[in-house]
Amino acid sequence: MDKPKVTPKDFFLWVGVMVSLYGGVVAYITLVFDYINHAFPNPVTNVYYSGAYSASVSYESATLIVLTPVLLVLMRLIRRSIAEDPSRREIWIRRWVLFLTLFLAGATLVVDLIVLVNTYLQGEDLTAGFLLKVLAVFLVVGLGFMHFLADLRGYWEREPARARMVNLAVGVLVLATIIAGFFIIGTPQDIREQKQDAIRVQDLQNIQWQIVNYWQQKEELPTSLLDVNDPISNNIVPVDPQTKEPYEYETTGVLSFKLCGTFAGRGNNIENVSFARPAAPMSVGGKELPDNWQHDAGRTCYDRTIDPERYPPYSKTRIL
Repeated sequence: MDKPKVTPKDFFLWVGVMVSLYGGVVAYITLVFDYINHAFPNPVTNVYYSGAYSASVSYESATLIVLTPVLLVLMRLIRRSIAEDPSRREIWIRRWVLFLTLFLAGATLVVDLIVLVNTYLQGEDLTAGFLLKVLAVFLVVGLGFMHFLADLRGYWEREPARARMVNLAVGVLVLATIIAGFFIIGTPQDIREQKQDAIRVQDLQNIQWQIVNYWQQKEELPTSLLDVNDPISNNIVPVDPQTKEPYEYETTGVLSFKLCGTFAGRGNNIENVSFARPAAPMSVGGKELPDNWQHDAGRTCYDRTIDPERYPPYSKTRIL
């Protein structure tokens, strides 16, 4: 009996399954890892900050939202074609994809166990976060291995009702995992507000350095933010990213001033925000005063005082 030939439809269906399956599994495991990192942060090995975390979770969630329905639809089309023509079970690309998937799943499980044992033998602490990651990989990949092993043996063709239940369970699990992200990083609206607050912090720090630089040049504080505008050096005072209103500035002494902005929510200091800030004003001994940019929702003001020893005027620095 001649072996059934692979049609273009068969080829692209199985390639689509392979791409959507592998991409979805990687995105799902990475998403779970992000949740674990959030719940059990490791200050030594886990460099974690909210901005990068939000971007990572958003990308992985978007990947799952697109790839999961694609995978389920493609598997449904394939099983329907096999039900109409049982010879489709014997085409070479189906067997190659199933065996390749089983091999990769089995290899991943072995590597997962090796990492666990190696970590234990090296005397490192088996933290809750690490164990949960190992368990997550073992469960996701192990269930996938069992599913495609059953597929290779024709179980799902004999039990189409259970195959539909599995598809439904996968969809519900992925949806529940994505929804969990809303409780961790917030809704898309929350993320937009967090990004806007991060921009406000960047703007205020930029303005602060411009004011200090202005004082180093003229040995007096600017009377308003318009004074520090310098198109030649590209120092343009930013405005609020949402309202487009200028930030508040007020001198409170000969060497002190106050900067204010209105924030959408609570935020930590500037170390949680990654951006390129302008060159810092000249300082003594390479030391700079630490910045504190914590804020609550609403109007928040920051009082700053220039230390002439740390930030001497440029004329005195040249003389020295």
